[in-house]
Amino acid sequence: MFPFRKHVSGFTSSLRTSSAEAHLPTSVEVGNGSRRPHRKPAILRKISAAQQLSASEVVTHLGQTVVLASGTLSVLLHCEAVGNPKPTISWAKNGAEVQYNDRILLQPDDSLQILAPVEADVGFYTCNATNALGSDSVSIAVTLAGKPLIKASRATLINTKSSAVTVDIGSTVKTIQGANVTISCQVAGVPEAEVTWLRNRIKLPPAYHLHDGSLLIVNVTLSDQGLYSCRAANLRGEVTESTQLLILDPPQTLLQLEDLTTMLLITGPDIPSVLTSPSGTRMVLNPGSSVLIGCPVDGHPTPNITWFYAGQPISMSHNILVAGQILQLLNISDGYQGEFSCLAQNEAGSLLQKTSLTIREYWWSADRLMACSASCGNKGVQQPQLRCLLDRTEVNASHCMEKPKPVLQPVACNRRDCPSRWMVTSWSPCSRSCGGGVQTRRVTCQRLTAIGSSVPMSNEACAQVAKRPVDTQICNRQLCVEWVASSWGQCNGPCIGPRLAVQHRQIFCQTRDGNSVSSDQCSALPRPLSTQNCWTDICGVHWRVSLWTLCTATCGNYGFQSRRVECVHVRTNKPVLEHYCSWRPRPANWQRCNITPCENMECRDTTRYCEKVKQLKLCQLTQFKSRCCGTCGKA
Repeated sequence: MFPFRKHVSGFTSSLRTSSAEAHLPTSVEVGNGSRRPHRKPAILRKISAAQQLSASEVVTHLGQTVVLASGTLSVLLHCEAVGNPKPTISWAKNGAEVQYNDRILLQPDDSLQILAPVEADVGFYTCNATNALGSDSVSIAVTLAGKPLIKASRATLINTKSSAVTVDIGSTVKTIQGANVTISCQVAGVPEAEVTWLRNRIKLPPAYHLHDGSLLIVNVTLSDQGLYSCRAANLRGEVTESTQLLILDPPQTLLQLEDLTTMLLITGPDIPSVLTSPSGTRMVLNPGSSVLIGCPVDGHPTPNITWFYAGQPISMSHNILVAGQILQLLNISDGYQGEFSCLAQNEAGSLLQKTSLTIREYWWSADRLMACSASCGNKGVQQPQLRCLLDRTEVNASHCMEKPKPVLQPVACNRRDCPSRWMVTSWSPCSRSCGGGVQTRRVTCQRLTAIGSSVPMSNEACAQVAKRPVDTQICNRQLCVEWVASSWGQCNGPCIGPRLAVQHRQIFCQTRDGNSVSSDQCSALPRPLSTQNCWTDICGVHWRVSLWTLCTATCGNYGFQSRRVECVHVRTNKPVLEHYCSWRPRPANWQRCNITPCENMECRDTTRYCEKVKQLKLCQLTQFKSRCCGTCGKA
């Protein structure tokens, strides 16, 4: 290893440190008392030449660059820090914690020693000092003579509050608009490297650069987003590290609402809609209707929107439209009443906006009364009229079926004395049931009082108000008629059972003095029967059958037999006309018989009519040829 100043001419500037690495005093003042005041850690920066103990051993403090050579056997990196409480020292290489082993050692004074250094040991070694009040860190580069070395970080920094951010090159930075961003590019190299800054691969003017090689971007906006690269180059080569700068814009209420309002109209032109706000909005709806709730927010990256009801994720039926910006609720009921909110979140922060829905209720009203049941006297009442209302408007009563009905109390009305009026009793029964009778009733003049009593008055008092009702009238003027029946006819109709027949008679409608009239005149009277069953010896009959004759064939499909069937009188046992027995099914008088195959049998006659068949020369017919095989087969 070669000492920093003795062996490398002009190399001091090739190690660029952050502006925070100012030179601090090596001692800490003690207060008036014996106690030292609390203080966060501070690492002592000693920019001086590396001390060469021998040709093979080099000792150096932080803030320097160490160049490895072939004869180097040991490198000792010192780290001194002050602070109260006493800081804890830890070492990292290229951002990762150093893994100690038998070649890389942590000495009792917190120095880091590297024995027999090799090319794999090249990198930036960082000493971190930490106590309860804070931390401090400083780096030293260990490199080979050759292309440059850049101290890079692979961390991701998200800043949503601070107005100034400093990161190492290689990091990903996500920060809010308006912040000042410093990107540190710490470079080591022999020969000394030249540093160039690029944005999206285009070289940046020197106005962006700081004296220590860092890049400062003041008051960042969305237009400053991009890939910032630090390129270090010397005669041996070049190396480039990049940082991605992303600008965060926390969710905020969308000021230009035209787009969201247009989306609401397109999504549901006839559906009521409401927009949420940080302070909250309100909307009143009828049950059974639908509503669109808009969440007017903006931010960068585009916020993720989550909807809540009463502070909990929505469990009721709903639709999410337009990437979460619109919540659609259909057929809402009482269970939808309350606060709906949308939470917009991105890496820069979150924003909660809300609206409250009030659902109008159906309810029974009994605020109207029906007409009074009486104009005077003591019994007049008004019944309350039950109506189903929604927002003071009467609707169909079916909407209130599940609502409890109020108790209805009739209201007394028109409880005053009535004027004199005619009072009548019911008509008496008619003096005759037909042909014109007379009925009467009682007619009096009375006055009904408010307490319910009836006071008799003179007829003149009522005559001034109304004409006196009649007390007599004619009734039952219809003719006196009756049904008249002739004598029953003979019992000789069609038989309907054993000894059972039907007999008939004529039915007439006539007046009581014997004049015939239309049957309609008697329609209100029970009509006598015109037919009835009767007993007669003529119907004492039954079917008589004889024995079956012999079958006309012994086999084949043409054999049949017959018998005699006749209707005979039970008593005389003599035949009578068959229609007397028609009330019972007639037995069959013929049937097929001996229906069995005739194959494999001798040629013989199977019917007794074969001689006639031969005489009539019918043997040539197939059916007779087989049935009269014997006769037809003779010469």
